[in-house]
Amino acid sequence: MNGAAPNCLEDRRTLPRWLAPVLDLAATLILWLYFTVGFVICFAPFYLLAAFRPGNRTSSFQRLNHLFYRGFFGLCRVIMPRQQWRIDPALKAVAGSVVVCNHLSYIDPLLLISIFPRHTTIVKNRLLSIPIFGWMLRLSGYLPAASQGPEAERMLQRLEDMPGFLAAGGNLIVFPEGTRSRDGAVGALNPGAFKIARLCRAPVAVAVIANSQCLFTPGRFRFNACRANTITVTLVEAFVPAYDDPDFSLKGLLERVRTCLTQGAQRLEGVKGTP
Repeated sequence: MNGAAPNCLEDRRTLPRWLAPVLDLAATLILWLYFTVGFVICFAPFYLLAAFRPGNRTSSFQRLNHLFYRGFFGLCRVIMPRQQWRIDPALKAVAGSVVVCNHLSYIDPLLLISIFPRHTTIVKNRLLSIPIFGWMLRLSGYLPAASQGPEAERMLQRLEDMPGFLAAGGNLIVFPEGTRSRDGAVGALNPGAFKIARLCRAPVAVAVIANSQCLFTPGRFRFNACRANTITVTLVEAFVPAYDDPDFSLKGLLERVRTCLTQGAQRLEGVKGTP
């Protein structure tokens, strides 16, 4: 897979040259308004209610995050009709698993959260320092990417709770490349997620996203609203590693998952911009 956006079509011939950037900017502003004004008006009261009512606050926050991002992608479908979406129905049946996925765009985590109501994920420490947003991430039970410092204790606590969380049907969403791919190729995988899977004796579900970078390209502020494109999310394989097998190795698990991700991405490379 070569090129920063291998399957993105630059098909804007039906629009005047000046109009496409204007529509892209308009769609971008609408989506940012959803994230700001829409959140304050439609979702913030429910987050506050969940924060102060008795019960499983973490589960409530995760479900609210799920609904918020479902609303985001629902809005994308309305205002960007040239963007098509193919979400594998088998993904919705995944539960109690470590879900690993390739990473092409900032919207990838949002997309997976919109699929799984009960979920957690690993977030960068700098996000936890953002006022209000960092508070929401903590109350959502997300794991800080910290091995030392003030967040390290929180990370250890989350890991202690992880077996029970997975056993109750929650999913841990991880992008083991650690950063977005700029050419579509699957990079080296960080072993952290697989160590957690081994610790919890958890199933592993391998998902592949294609063409999300065509909608929101790394390094760009605007969404590509006018570009014909199909974003696909597919479950490539779901399995329980043989953790108790004498021949089991973390390296072998990483190689198996990376092969799944690479082959899945190659199969989806044929999915072009228009369905």
